[in-house]
Amino acid sequence: MTQADFSTILPEFLLTVFALASILFGVYGGKDRTAPVLIWATAVVYVLLALLIGFSGPNDRTGFFGMFVDDGFARFTKVAILLSAAVVLVMSREYLERRALLRFEYPILISLSIVGMMVTVSAGDLIALYMGIELQSLALYVVASLRRESAQSSEAGMKYFVLGALSSGMLLYGMSLTYGFAGTTQFAGILSTLGQGMPIGLLFGLVFMLAGIAFKISAAPFHMWTPDVYEGSPTPVTAFLSTAPKIAGLAFLARLVHDAFGSVPGDWGQVLAVIAVLSIFIGSVAGIGQKDLKRLMAYSSIAHMGFALMGLASGTAEGVQAMLIYTVIYVTMSVGTFAFILSMRRDGVSTTRIDSLSLYARKEPLKALALLALFMSMAGVPPFVGFFAKFYVLKAAVDAGLTWLALLGVLGSVVGAYYYLRIVFLMYFGKEDNTLDSGMNRVHWVVLMATGAIMLLGVVNLFGIEGAAALAAGSLVN
Repeated sequence: MTQADFSTILPEFLLTVFALASILFGVYGGKDRTAPVLIWATAVVYVLLALLIGFSGPNDRTGFFGMFVDDGFARFTKVAILLSAAVVLVMSREYLERRALLRFEYPILISLSIVGMMVTVSAGDLIALYMGIELQSLALYVVASLRRESAQSSEAGMKYFVLGALSSGMLLYGMSLTYGFAGTTQFAGILSTLGQGMPIGLLFGLVFMLAGIAFKISAAPFHMWTPDVYEGSPTPVTAFLSTAPKIAGLAFLARLVHDAFGSVPGDWGQVLAVIAVLSIFIGSVAGIGQKDLKRLMAYSSIAHMGFALMGLASGTAEGVQAMLIYTVIYVTMSVGTFAFILSMRRDGVSTTRIDSLSLYARKEPLKALALLALFMSMAGVPPFVGFFAKFYVLKAAVDAGLTWLALLGVLGSVVGAYYYLRIVFLMYFGKEDNTLDSGMNRVHWVVLMATGAIMLLGVVNLFGIEGAAALAAGSLVN
């Protein structure tokens, strides 16, 4: 390994060293007594690494003979992953402490998962991609079943593991087919074999890989694990599953299709368009009858992944930019919503029932207003930021000649808006009932108010995300 190779993986190396040092600190410092300190220390490390990556310069580099890529696209997604994970970790502390679930392994497993995510978004080779995906997934299987005394949490972890193993098998089979027909596992090498068109065996390999990756981002029809895992996992884990892994999944999918199959966007674009339509309608329709807010957020996640894939299906730099903008806005909305879900208590007992929000605006008008901004943004109602997120992906689809996809996306968005509007209606015009308890952790309150304000104030210039996403997309799509 040369110095140039090492410099490309410096953030991943530093985070790995920190995770290993945290294990030693936890063991010799008294295990769970060190957990609150580790939570804050880990969040600070994430922010520092995000700053290191963000200010590392505009130069694109490769390492390890092309297996690892450090470009603008990777840097943008890594910063988004690290910052979202830092906020979720800080939000998690009070909730886990209150339920005696705050174990020192939790931030360490999250850190190892993020190392895997950072490797995947920089992968320039199928082997590196698979290594990153498995490191990410194995840590997430454990944290999903963190509440060991709960049968529901154990069931969630088991379902996630079994279906994750199935998706990994599909991914590996697709990779083996690709290697067999391309003769290489490097993305650049695969791309060079497509000059005469797409061989049928390579097409099958691509489809299997897309199916395996669709599971990781809970896109239909590979979404079956999502509602049960979201509901059964501890709420901080559900919040994490809704944020950083979504960014990483969409990023390494974009990396795969553009770096390895970028010369044939018509082939994989059709597959992604079908997955996008299925995700939008399944997520929108199935979410209507939900009574639990965490399950509702699961179906909401499925639908939102469909919209993000709509941008990617266009096969253009504009589509990648739209996907990045959509993903960042979706993650911001999710962080704010889960800040509220983490604080939901009724008669001193935690709850995630939607009906507990009845007439909540009378008791907590400011929090209800922030929630209204978040849910209206998720529904894509103007003038909230979520409207512009959907506008970007719809425009990318239309500009790429996928007008039919954009029209179906608009229809699915109208259907899905029902369950967001239903929550807003309950908060302001619901029936007299025992509403949620007053009071909220300071961190949760700050995050809720900040994200609610972003949904309205962000319409001015999207806080610079549009320009940064354009640069990131330009470095990926040549």
